[in-house]
Amino acid sequence: MPFETSSTPAVPTTGDDRLLEVVGLSSHYGPVCAIHQVDLSVGAGELVAIVGGNGAGKTTLLHTLSGLRPISTGQIRFDGQDISRWSPHRIVAAGVCQVLEGRQVFASLSIEDNLRLGGYRQRHDPVWLRAQQEHVYSLFPILAERRQQLAGTLSGGQQQMLAIGRALLGRPRLLLLDEPSMGLAPLLVEEIFRVIVELNRCGVTILLVEQNARAALAIAGRGYILETGRIIKTAQAAELLADDDVRRAYLGY
Repeated sequence: MPFETSSTPAVPTTGDDRLLEVVGLSSHYGPVCAIHQVDLSVGAGELVAIVGGNGAGKTTLLHTLSGLRPISTGQIRFDGQDISRWSPHRIVAAGVCQVLEGRQVFASLSIEDNLRLGGYRQRHDPVWLRAQQEHVYSLFPILAERRQQLAGTLSGGQQQMLAIGRALLGRPRLLLLDEPSMGLAPLLVEEIFRVIVELNRCGVTILLVEQNARAALAIAGRGYILETGRIIKTAQAAELLADDDVRRAYLGY
């Protein structure tokens, strides 16, 4: 069945409600420390934003959480289990699904086939898969209209919709979104962020990485500021939006 709806997203931050907990996480590219001693947590039902400029280490952080980058030091715990050195496919199987920067759709396949590949691990539950695919089409009607169109012929915004939809077919317990607004026109950014909010209201826990700090913090419950691989500030998103230093450095006013 599609994700169940709830009236408001939960905002737990402590104790056993932590779905993701990261402690002292570092990762290197050769001798260069790309992320350094990062601590963060995401509670079940939260929408948490990580914002920062180009080169801050945002994508490296998500890749490390997904198992795509090796850990140098620290620990990643998901639902109480240490997944620090799990393989990417095992992490996905546990329910951590990432939408990569740049969308990374299968260009030579149709929208429908891209979605089917996203649901490969759920192939034993065809009833859920059909229902969830229709749920994706209800979120993104343009995909339903063009379901047989090749993904490589879609606009950037439509490819981003498809990438998010494909991740939802993986039955995520935690959805990692890497720069979903990158390269999109303002109206499409607004539409993508509307869907992100809707997914969170439907119970999907989301960790959102964004350079567009104002848009990300406007929809998040909590936020982290990442700079040169380090978390330099964390607070409720509304507090970060009102913080003069954050506004000058990241919000442009």
